[in-house]
Amino acid sequence: MTAAAGGLTPVVIRLKLSLLRNGLRQSSSRTAVWVTSLVIVVLLSAGVLLGLAVLRAVDDAVAPVVLVVLLLALGWTVMPLFFPSGDETLDTTRLAMLPLRPRPLTGALLVASLVGLGPLFSLCLLVGAAIATAHGAVAVVVAVFAVVVTLLTCVGLARAVAAANTRLLTSRRGRDLAVLSGLLIAVGIQLVNFWVQRIGQSSSGLSSLDPTASVVRWIPPASALGAVASASEGAYGRMAGQLALALALLAAVLVVWQRTMVRLMTSPDSSTIAAAAPKRRGRRGGGTSLLPEGRTGTVMLRTLRYAVRDPKTKTAWVSALVVGLIVPVFNAVQGASTVYFGCFAAGVLGTQMFNQFGQDTSAFWMVAMTIASKRDAYLELRARALALLLVTLPYSLVVSFLMAALTHDWRALPEVVGLSWALLGALVALGATASALLPYSIPQETRKNVAPGQTSLAMWSVLGGLVASPLLASPILGLTIWLHVAGHTGATWLVLPVGAVYGAVVAWLGVRAASRPLLDRLPEILTAVSKG
Repeated sequence: MTAAAGGLTPVVIRLKLSLLRNGLRQSSSRTAVWVTSLVIVVLLSAGVLLGLAVLRAVDDAVAPVVLVVLLLALGWTVMPLFFPSGDETLDTTRLAMLPLRPRPLTGALLVASLVGLGPLFSLCLLVGAAIATAHGAVAVVVAVFAVVVTLLTCVGLARAVAAANTRLLTSRRGRDLAVLSGLLIAVGIQLVNFWVQRIGQSSSGLSSLDPTASVVRWIPPASALGAVASASEGAYGRMAGQLALALALLAAVLVVWQRTMVRLMTSPDSSTIAAAAPKRRGRRGGGTSLLPEGRTGTVMLRTLRYAVRDPKTKTAWVSALVVGLIVPVFNAVQGASTVYFGCFAAGVLGTQMFNQFGQDTSAFWMVAMTIASKRDAYLELRARALALLLVTLPYSLVVSFLMAALTHDWRALPEVVGLSWALLGALVALGATASALLPYSIPQETRKNVAPGQTSLAMWSVLGGLVASPLLASPILGLTIWLHVAGHTGATWLVLPVGAVYGAVVAWLGVRAASRPLLDRLPEILTAVSKG
């Protein structure tokens, strides 16, 4: 068995290198990107190693070290879900027809996984963490062992998660996760940045992390680096317990990974069985049954399904939902915001009304075939606006409520909601008009959100709406300012009903006004959204 594993490992490593080499041969741009990534990773790895090594002179170095190692392990765990195409050897179903034993294959794939930019960066980070916490000969020996165990655990976690989700990662949902990866990484960076700022503002410095680190140092695989610190302190019993936890996790990961591979490579693919199963027909079920009948309900359902199933539309929606929440909330937590920042969510979400037909791409011809009169055009736009409002109205209310709670300004909650809904109505009106007059294509086969040659059109469409929407909502803004200046603060609750009615009227007028150009420009819209 050992010989078989030893003979299989070089083959798998050569296979991975061949896949990398052949991938770079596909285009010079891909080669340039890979070389650039290599340089960046090497420089970043060196910086991380030196930065952590500097912590050796700090008394509380173990706290940030174990937290960083835990974040590294979490990153390796979720990485396959968002970058399924980064390593083609992650899909073990391609090896199902080969006469390979599970145990040698597991060992070979584990060793081959150590080849790459990610393992290089992780190794440098772990070496820097070991340097920061190892003091004494015993601690150095434990540090070498801890680095190996932690690195193997991180790589094994990635492999186990990839094997358990192979069916997902090779499906449409897996591609959706890949599209959303950039957004989630950006949110994660914001969370880390917020965490670092909180540490910098704390008078106690790194010692403020001690309560958290005292728990994290027992969570594997961070417990391996915690064992290094324990060895430096002479607490050998605690060191043994922490190393045992790290080894137990590594063994569990390898066992789960191996069993998942066996099940994956020996069980039939049920996707064709599910596809051949009889489908139920009839009325819409669940929450969709609450939608109105006729064209309005059909268009609303189609729009909502685009938001759930289409990768580009889903990315736009999730981006707006996340940014509309974290920006005002993070500013409020840092004490740099007011309750009126709750209107930010309505402003971000309202931009989803722009370019409504771009998500249809060339399939817009089917929509165009159903529009034969101004009323058909009005019903089409109205239904799309209602689908947008079905999500944005309660969401803006929730964000406004959170801002009132974080700023302790409950008195201003009604006027913030009124301003948000007035702004949202203005954006719906402007978005409906822009969708008819300034449509552009959203390519589905690339990561670009605008077809070549339409970038300026898309930019001016959205920027124009963001500038014009506050002007269109200025009557409600003026009413709010007047109530405060005139000293009628007790009557500011009127902004809520007045703003809601004003936003509804403005949205209705905008949709009606956009129905005529939509009817007249159906061929031009089809041409515009079919590019790319």
